[in-house]
Amino acid sequence: MDALDAIMGRRSIRKYTSETVSAEAIETILRAAMAAPSAGNQQPWRFIVLTEREQLDAAATTTPYGAMLREASAAIVVCGDLRDLKHDIMWQQDCSAAVENALLAAHALGLGAVWLGFWPKMDRVGPLKVALEMVDGVEPLAVLVIGHPAEEKPAVDRYDADKVRFERWS
Repeated sequence: MDALDAIMGRRSIRKYTSETVSAEAIETILRAAMAAPSAGNQQPWRFIVLTEREQLDAAATTTPYGAMLREASAAIVVCGDLRDLKHDIMWQQDCSAAVENALLAAHALGLGAVWLGFWPKMDRVGPLKVALEMVDGVEPLAVLVIGHPAEEKPAVDRYDADKVRFERWS
């Protein structure tokens, strides 16, 4: 799949088969995530891969939008390590770039994925940190639910010329 096909065809998938996501696919997704740009090349991202049913189910309880974690065979928690940053206010952008790369890689591999936002919703962040026994100074930005899709969604053209300005706002 070429890059534009991956970008234009990626959709949020929330229904999954019971088929396991391979370790090779997870590594490819992580490699794509870590290829993202970051401020000052600080690469603050850290990842927690969830494949055990108990951990996926525990993560599902930490957000009102996590039901699909109970079906999926994998998830990747994208975290920012805030303990030694050169550009301390940029970690959310850096980790978001990693999230998008991971979503595109999952789609290019024929997998389905959806981005569950956590940071800065502390009512989600706190319980997830407890469930995953996270250390202080590492914050979960998002959970990427990943699996073999049990639904198909057509590509959607979301281009809206009214949202584009050239040279100046006015």
